Amino acid sequence: MKKTCIFQDTEKTENTTDLLEVADRIYGPGQFESHAVLFADSFDRLCGSFHHIIRVAEGIVDRYDPRGICDILENLHKKSGFDSILIPGTSMGQMIAPRLAKRLQTGLVAGVTDIKNQGDHIEIIRPACSGKILESVLHKGDGPLMMSIRPNAFAYTPGDSLQTVVFAYTEPVKSCSAVTRLHVRKNQHTCDIRDSDVLIAGGGGVKESFSKLYGLAEALNGTVAASRKLVDQGIAPRSIQVGQSGKTVSPKLYMALGIHGSMQHMAGLRQIESVISVNTAVNAPVCSLSDIVVQGDAKEFIDRLMKKIAVYRS
Repeated sequence: MKKTCIFQDTEKTENTTDLLEVADRIYGPGQFESHAVLFADSFDRLCGSFHHIIRVAEGIVDRYDPRGICDILENLHKKSGFDSILIPGTSMGQMIAPRLAKRLQTGLVAGVTDIKNQGDHIEIIRPACSGKILESVLHKGDGPLMMSIRPNAFAYTPGDSLQTVVFAYTEPVKSCSAVTRLHVRKNQHTCDIRDSDVLIAGGGGVKESFSKLYGLAEALNGTVAASRKLVDQGIAPRSIQVGQSGKTVSPKLYMALGIHGSMQHMAGLRQIESVISVNTAVNAPVCSLSDIVVQGDAKEFIDRLMKKIAVYRS
């Protein structure tokens, strides 16, 4: 049976199980043995999802030390001989994955957004050329298949509960970071569009009135997002960009206001429950994915909807 190693999502530990969907697509459900490498305070809710959980004991390594974490993953691979190593494409994961690939002398596919099992080979999909195209990578060779997975690109549906074997990793780490962490300060701007259940997204059709989206988002307890067109024009910050060169999002409601819906933008939409698009062109690509399509000016739509909300609340 194939063995896959999954490193925990360091930014959102609850998303760690989503990488099991990647393994399912590579090997098929039930055709692999899963090994999760976690820190000690985040394993309880993951029991039953993995065959093995390796808890990194307190004090062995700082969880913000990519060199030390690479030591642990390299040592585990030498002992277990994993067929694949899956790392979330978080800030920490992006520092760990290339270091580990270099140590193991194997290839790395970064920012993976899709997996296709073609029977005799695995096709790995990732955005390239600043998100302008999607490239397919074929895995060849005997080394472990290494990937960093774009957050929110996959969603795992739990099956039968597994009998999880848990053990602690206590071996000393040799190559610790030369950087000492003095303190941690939380970022005051903690709003991330990937965390929102409601996204109010604007495109070229609302570039003259983009500020109106913030009022609508507040009224709907949502967050504002934007297409690449507005980001490139300096109207919206890159941190709220949706798409291949932006972020992959999975809200319950996605409201696309004045967004045409290029291939790059559509690739950033995954597992969305409802899509409402407002566009003067009903044949815009985003409309084909929408549950509700409103043909008309997005600015006028926002003004009318805000009036309706005000009346409802009064």
